[in-house]
Amino acid sequence: MKRSTALAPGATVLRRPARAPSLAVLILRRDARLLWRRPADAALALGFFALAAALQPLGLSPDPNLLRQIGPGVLWVAALLSALLPLPTLFAVDQTDGTLEQVMLSRLPLWHYALARVAFHWLASGAPLVLLAPVLGAMYGLPPDELLTLAAGLLLGTPVLSLVGGLAAALTLGLRSAGTLILLIVLPLMVPVLVFGTTAVQALQGGQSASPHLSLLGADLILSAMGLPWLIGHALQIAQD
Repeated sequence: MKRSTALAPGATVLRRPARAPSLAVLILRRDARLLWRRPADAALALGFFALAAALQPLGLSPDPNLLRQIGPGVLWVAALLSALLPLPTLFAVDQTDGTLEQVMLSRLPLWHYALARVAFHWLASGAPLVLLAPVLGAMYGLPPDELLTLAAGLLLGTPVLSLVGGLAAALTLGLRSAGTLILLIVLPLMVPVLVFGTTAVQALQGGQSASPHLSLLGADLILSAMGLPWLIGHALQIAQD
């Protein structure tokens, strides 16, 4: 007896078995097309980041030394909060239109699908923040070497946010108030990344090297990339069952 699944427009249809890398490429291409049709989805996170970072100097003292000290922390918090905005729909849309069920019926490892979705979340939400952060950091009077360190820290830290956020989105898939639950899960887990990223720039301000802090961010990224995609896939399997 064949099992039929109704698919909504835009759903990914797997007509024949494909290799796992082909599935990841298929998901990424589909997401890129959807983003091209709805650029406002990515612009929301980027606009929130720009506004949150740009408005802070207006509400604080115009003292250049103070702005330079608080700038890294403000930019990191703004980047963290803005990257959280797209997470509630990371897997929910695919669950609604039947794409996630098609992926499960293909009997391919779910962690490949999870990694593709997390990668696209970073490309659409994290990478633009890395590029925009030095521009906003100049508003706080950060010199070029601190701007470069800030961008390097975000380059290492934002993928961790996408991975941790992907796990939170999978754990809360199908639940009410998923957005609130994602915040409660992600924010405590991102405290070490936030601390390492901020102290990397502050170390330069104190005449020290930022390498130890960036190394810790790199180690966090490696550990997250090794384990979290598999956990996300397992959580998606439980959510669908």
